[in-house]
Amino acid sequence: MAAEVKRATRVAEGIREELAKILGRKIRDPRVAGVVISRVVVTDDLRNAKVYVRLLDGDESRQKELLVGLKSASGMLRSAITKELSLRFAPELRFHYDEGLEKQARVDALLAEIHRESRSK
Repeated sequence: MAAEVKRATRVAEGIREELAKILGRKIRDPRVAGVVISRVVVTDDLRNAKVYVRLLDGDESRQKELLVGLKSASGMLRSAITKELSLRFAPELRFHYDEGLEKQARVDALLAEIHRESRSK
């Protein structure tokens, strides 16, 4: 079982790298401009991949159009990844916006504000 998890982890990293290359060079859709692949999680059977993305410029208003653009390109991306990584099956790519960094920044700002208020008392 550990070997399967390890393989899924290796495949996830390969998918992340290939997506970054493809989206940087081959996709001309302006909706996906500035996309960063933050992480990929692949199921143990390698048939499904959750791809977490964010925008380089942090423009939250573009999140929805980014996901629509990625979904429209998913067929081509699946095919390219399967060929490049020599996978038996093309994993189903599901794109999600990674809000982890934004949430962390918000928590940090709140903690700093609490710290400032406690010092001023």
